[in-house]
Amino acid sequence: MIVYSSTKANFEKDIINGVISTRLDELFNELDIRKENYAEFRSWENSLPRMAMILADSRIPSESQIAIEYQIPLTAKRVDFMVGGNDGKRDNVVVVELKQWEKCEATSRENVVKAYTGGAERYVAHPSQQAYSYAKLIENLNETVRHENISMIPCTYLHNYKEEYRGQICHKVYDEIINESPVFLKSDGSNLQEYLTKYIKKKPTKDLFKIIEHGKLKPSKSLQDAVGSILNGNQEFIMIDEQQVAYATILKLVENTIKTTNKYTVIVEGGPGTGKSVIAINLLAKILSEGFSCSYVTKTSAPRYTFSNSLVKGKHTLSYLKGLFKGSGSFIDVNSNVYDCLLVDESHRLNAKSGMFSNKGENQIKEIIHAAKISVFFIDEDQIVTTKDIGSVEEIKKWAKHENSTIISGESLILKSQFRCNGSDGYLAFLDDLLGIRETANYNHFDLDYDIRIFDSPTKMREELRKTNINNKSRMIAGYCYPWNSKNDKTAIDIRLEDNFEAQWNFDTNTFATDPDSFEQIGCIHSTQGLEFDYVGVIIGKDMIYREQHILTDYTQRANTDASIKGIKTTKNFKLADKIIKNTYKTLLSRGQKGCFVYCEDRELSEYIKKRLACVRR
Repeated sequence: MIVYSSTKANFEKDIINGVISTRLDELFNELDIRKENYAEFRSWENSLPRMAMILADSRIPSESQIAIEYQIPLTAKRVDFMVGGNDGKRDNVVVVELKQWEKCEATSRENVVKAYTGGAERYVAHPSQQAYSYAKLIENLNETVRHENISMIPCTYLHNYKEEYRGQICHKVYDEIINESPVFLKSDGSNLQEYLTKYIKKKPTKDLFKIIEHGKLKPSKSLQDAVGSILNGNQEFIMIDEQQVAYATILKLVENTIKTTNKYTVIVEGGPGTGKSVIAINLLAKILSEGFSCSYVTKTSAPRYTFSNSLVKGKHTLSYLKGLFKGSGSFIDVNSNVYDCLLVDESHRLNAKSGMFSNKGENQIKEIIHAAKISVFFIDEDQIVTTKDIGSVEEIKKWAKHENSTIISGESLILKSQFRCNGSDGYLAFLDDLLGIRETANYNHFDLDYDIRIFDSPTKMREELRKTNINNKSRMIAGYCYPWNSKNDKTAIDIRLEDNFEAQWNFDTNTFATDPDSFEQIGCIHSTQGLEFDYVGVIIGKDMIYREQHILTDYTQRANTDASIKGIKTTKNFKLADKIIKNTYKTLLSRGQKGCFVYCEDRELSEYIKKRLACVRR
């Protein structure tokens, strides 16, 4: 979505008349897009007049096209400024990342600087990395941009940056990214003009920003499809902003620590779709390529199997893959520091004991930290979905101290922007508020390009979902409220609902995400957590209802075969049961990259969700 789009001539008029910031503010309100209020308004007033001065160069045609604040599809990221034109041979769009920084400090982390932003000194992605990643995302996502041969040219303009600190932002460690995406400082205005006039000599031959906004999007790429290519050294996902910071921080720590006897425990926090698994797999590939020992660890078998299975047909042997992707219970008897690095995904799902009967080992967190020089835990405490799940930041820190492992955590390792649910952070806030997980200030604002629909008929939902099942990327999933009859009788029906709806649970948890026949089956939390799809159809069972203006949960409506709530009846920890049920549905409702269809067995809950969505759509 582009907030402001016009020609250079009209943009200059808005600047001269002093209305550009007010116009943008009005457009944000009209489009119902969240913004940073005063801080963002002030940034427009400071930065956009400087861009107008740059564009005043007579060599840049008045008919060149301008776009401000473009939200990249499937992300929560917005491009500050774009200018489109033609260089005499092809159409080009120059992506300009605008910064108000006066200085920054170079770091040894890959494409990361230290700068004062958001009211504090922070480790952030180098502005050239930001501009480059945004340009590449647009190029990779939009098939029409590629088909029309439109070049995306990145650069960054720090119009307040002091010359005395040039050596920091332009340090030689950033040469590679600056070569791809040049930096222009306060004193480089004329150089920026020269750069723009290389690509914007004539008016464009087509409406470039209409193509960018409405062009055909490439089918979404899921991690389960790309893991093999990543491990073979290919760049399948562009890491942006805080993803780059986390990746570079961990990589540098590994490089500095391998030749020492020091131990470190790194905690990376992030909600659904924030790229935890993408960072982990990219780190796995990079660390292995540098000759260090490293494994990807997760308690959940579905992603572990899916990732390794995608490599079986390649050059990797089965024994190699078993060493690469390991279960969280694999480190009971492992000696100290056997591994250089262990990357622990879905750390919230870790258990105390291991083994089929939960009678082996002492504590999985302790054992993992003990086994590695560097243990990295990727965690979202809101995705704890069984009574056995002990993974928490507090628990990790406790065992790190026990193992004399230095803890690395904090704001620079918190992933905030998510790349599922059409990149709508507001949608996740909406789910938190809707389900009563926590009250959120922006619960009624999310990008309505995300396709969420509530169905009164499960049969109708399945048929609509079938239409979205392009490239085998849509699945039906449900809360664990139905007995698993087909486990022992493959002809038995597990789920029977109104409108003659019948279905079975997934036959194989490990292949549910990839087997084409799985569309006809229903997955659960155990076959989908840690994975993603284009669309999901979620069945909310009778364990969640709406009564007297409140969402209520009832663990007794779970199937007897559901081990997720084992022990609740004895401990009477009903608060934990409530948390598990709500976390389960939030996790299921956030598996879809493009859309989520919902059917509720409880009609009052269905009507409540419809009303909440109606408020959002006003």
